[in-house]
Amino acid sequence: MRALLAIAVLLAGCGPVPVAQAERDCLERARLAQQPRGTIGVGASNSGPAARLDVTISSDFILGRDPSAVFDACVMQRSGDMPSRPLYLQPGWRG
Repeated sequence: MRALLAIAVLLAGCGPVPVAQAERDCLERARLAQQPRGTIGVGASNSGPAARLDVTISSDFILGRDPSAVFDACVMQRSGDMPSRPLYLQPGWRG
């Protein structure tokens, strides 16, 4: 019985989410389709100079996909519905 309950809880997390939540979740994917993201850090310590490079490049960017199309497909996949408004009208979008 406990195993069945655990499976039900896990499957509940796989269901569709509200459109507003899907839109918020998919903004980052659209941003990564637009351009890579990254940070560079340079510093020094007692053991000498240090550097750090962190770059995120999505397959959507490499394949040249349109960020709006990526956003629409992501929202549709997560919620089962189209976005309530286009990507360029989403709060937080800086295209």
